[in-house]
Formats: sequence, structure tokens, C-alpha cells
Amino acid sequence: MSLKSKIEAIIYAAETPVTLDQIAQLVKEPSSDLAETKLLVRAVLEELVAQYGAEAHGIEIRQVAGGYRMSTKPEHHDVVRAYAKSLKPPVRLSLPALETLAVIAYKQPVTVPEIAEIRGVDSSGVIGTLLDRKLITTAGRKAVIGRPILYKTTKDFLLRFGLKDVSELPSMEEFEKLVAASFQGDPLGQPESIPEAESVSVTVPSAESQEKAS
Repeated sequence: MSLKSKIEAIIYAAETPVTLDQIAQLVKEPSSDLAETKLLVRAVLEELVAQYGAEAHGIEIRQVAGGYRMSTKPEHHDVVRAYAKSLKPPVRLSLPALETLAVIAYKQPVTVPEIAEIRGVDSSGVIGTLLDRKLITTAGRKAVIGRPILYKTTKDFLLRFGLKDVSELPSMEEFEKLVAASFQGDPLGQPESIPEAESVSVTVPSAESQEKAS
């Protein structure tokens, strides 16, 4: 991996302007001198700024508040803002709803009684919420007494979690870490009563974050 690609990735991922010193510390090789690394990083930054400054690019790398950040160019703000406004509103899920969604994702197709057996509590209440949010859908009926409805995840579920298909689902341990790192929020009127601190949310970037412009 080239130094240029590393620096480009760091700037793209940073939510706030990242400084020359921060970048140098991140890309410095153990045997390298920090001062020399900073000189190399500065040269690459100048190259990236010039590269993204070309008319062919819709984004640019700018120096902002003592650091570098990637943002849309001013001339494209109107179209980016229009796109951001067209996005679906945030989908907030309570912890019980998220637990139920996880069971469906990993065990699909699965019935409500099977979900309840795994979770240890009745999950029928949150099924309606997940259906309304288009994160799950029906998948026929199971050929057993009572013919209970089977449920599976949807294309919207894959979009929310950035998956190509369900084969890309991480392990349960990785999923738990993903939830802990990526979700926050408050309950959205779920039938099950839970403390506010136990709720999570699946969010879509706001217009401001979509533009990533200062």
C-alpha cells in the first residue's frame, strides 16, 4: 500500500480535519525518522490537494482549522444537498427490536416462536416494527402444525448494514461489536418497555454530513 493511498484513506475517514502531525504519526514506519516522515507526508498532501483540485473531481482536499479534510466542492453543494434531502429518515430501533433483527438475520427463514425460544421472551410486538421499517419481510409459512409465518431480512436490511448479501454477515461476536460501535439513540415507541440507555438506532447521515463541507 502506497503512502499516498494511506494518507488519502485517513483524510477520507476523518470526521474532523486531520493534522500533518497526526497523519505522520499514523503512517510513520518504526525505523523512520518522524521529521523525514513529515516532509514526505507534506509533499504527498500537496500532491493530493492539487489532484483533487482538478475540475474532473467533485470533491476536494482543503486545509481547515489547522488540518486537512475532504469535502464537496462549493459548486456541487446544491446537488449534494438535494440528494441528502432525498434520503430516508433515520430508522431507530430499541434493543429488543435489534436483538430480534439479529436472530432473523442469522437464522432466516425463522418463525416468531423460534425467535422467542432463542431470545427467551415474546418477540411478536417488535416484528411489526421491523416489518414497518422494511428491514424484514415474510417468507411463506413453515410446514408444521399451525403453519406459522416465516420471516427473513430484506434488501433494505442489506443497504442499512452495507452488505452485498447475507453471506457477508459477520460473526455474532463481530455483529455485537458493530452494534456497540455504530448504534446510538433512543426508543421509538416500542411495545416493550426498556430503559432509554438500552436503546440503539440505525442512522442515515444528515445533509450536513453528506456534504462534508465546511
